Amino acid sequence: MENSVAEQQIIKSIGTSGQISLGKEYAGRKVLVESPEQGVWVIRTVTIVPDNERWLHEPTTKESVAKALVWAKKNAPKASNPDQLPSVKPHVVKRKARST
Repeated sequence: MENSVAEQQIIKSIGTSGQISLGKEYAGRKVLVESPEQGVWVIRTVTIVPDNERWLHEPTTKESVAKALVWAKKNAPKASNPDQLPSVKPHVVKRKARST
């Protein structure tokens, strides 16, 4: 992915409530504001990943998903009859008996 960044300098005024408008194109976006030194801010747009979806971004999972997508492109879907699929026994957890 090619990233062309045109550096721009724009003078903005900080309002009385401490807000700066970045423009309507950024409305609703999440941003990370870094302050490397007093009076200097670096503002970057970010995408936040929920905790329960973080595993999808781990290298091994990404690799597995990439392999699955390649397989799916090479193997067209086929019609099947669910009644003819092999049955799978449900996994049952055995518990220890209570001692009285």
